[in-house]
Amino acid sequence: MSENDFNQKVIEEFRANDGKVGGPFEGAPILIVHSTGAKSGKERLSPLVYRAEGDRWVIFGSKGGAPTHPDWFHNLKANPEASIEVGTDTVPVTASVAEGEEHDRIWAAQKEAMPGFAEYEEKTGGRRIPVVILTRR
Repeated sequence: MSENDFNQKVIEEFRANDGKVGGPFEGAPILIVHSTGAKSGKERLSPLVYRAEGDRWVIFGSKGGAPTHPDWFHNLKANPEASIEVGTDTVPVTASVAEGEEHDRIWAAQKEAMPGFAEYEEKTGGRRIPVVILTRR
């Protein structure tokens, strides 16, 4: 199954179950990012695990431990105005990349809450995993 096919199945399950999915994401908070392709200009959908930070949502460019950043990260850097589906709501957001202490604090909390993210970090070969903050517009 391709990554696109996998993501499409997760999106369908998310929408059919009011924002909840099973399988490898059972019990994890999931949202769907609607970004604009950095090169194509087309809408792209990415189901992602998120962390709530006050009234913001935070997503992580782990890409399962791959050595490169995920496409959605490049899309949000090029076009930070986006929207997310969270639960049954669609929310317009602006994406920003956390830096310095803010990155380190949020990333450490995510690894503690979901140790699989620490495993992704180990697999990257030293890539610094981006922490992206989504703020309601």
